[in-house]
Amino acid sequence: MATAAQNPQLPLFYQTLEPVNVTQHGTMKVRTMLKMGQIGQTHAIPVTVDEFGLAQRHYPIVFSIGDNPVPIALMGLNEGVNVFLDEDGRPREQGIYIPAYIRRYPFMLARLRPDTDELSLCFDPTADAVGDFEEGQALFDGDQPSDATKAILQFCEQFEAAGQRTGAFVEELKTSNLLMDGEVAIQPEGSDQPFIYRGFRMIDEDKLRDMRGDELRKMNQNGMLALIFAHLFSLSQMREVFGRQMQLGKAPVPVPQPVTTDA
Repeated sequence: MATAAQNPQLPLFYQTLEPVNVTQHGTMKVRTMLKMGQIGQTHAIPVTVDEFGLAQRHYPIVFSIGDNPVPIALMGLNEGVNVFLDEDGRPREQGIYIPAYIRRYPFMLARLRPDTDELSLCFDPTADAVGDFEEGQALFDGDQPSDATKAILQFCEQFEAAGQRTGAFVEELKTSNLLMDGEVAIQPEGSDQPFIYRGFRMIDEDKLRDMRGDELRKMNQNGMLALIFAHLFSLSQMREVFGRQMQLGKAPVPVPQPVTTDA
């Protein structure tokens, strides 16, 4: 159910990256993007463990498939469907939590040279958020980063740190063998066939219940257990998201069930 990045060499949404520097961008400003169509058409957004508490109130939180799963918030249950953001990527209603991954774009920290671990503040120039605009906030104050740029850098640093905590959490789940292939069947009233959703991973509750007491105690002490329960509680939002799709006329065709006959 996870959406692949449009540029396979870069994270989701990012087309290309350009480092912020005073030589090229000394007189430029950053402004709010007017249209974020690609975000409004994306149904699965990465989230960090720092966001589980807020995100689980609105979205199902599941894990992507593959060798390196990441937590994702489902803003729709089908490819290209986002029931929380409109065609321009704006919230359809007030009070909806917007994942930090979206709020970070078009900026991010990136390693510019393979021989160093130093990260530099970069942005996607195709987003039309940085340029010689009349409106917006200056990127630089003289030859020094402006307060706006410092705030952006701080947010990206916090996101990076949260990403590292998220990676450690997922590694612990893998080590404990707690992730399983997920499947959800939703059969709305009046429908002859259910809607089947697969292509994601989730916590195996049976394995969680069978864990030894000392293992569960460790998970409780290091905060993992609270994150696991936030994920599990969030799965009840599947039907809410499905209902939103129905209201928007974006529900898929039910999957026909195989016909069995007695031998």
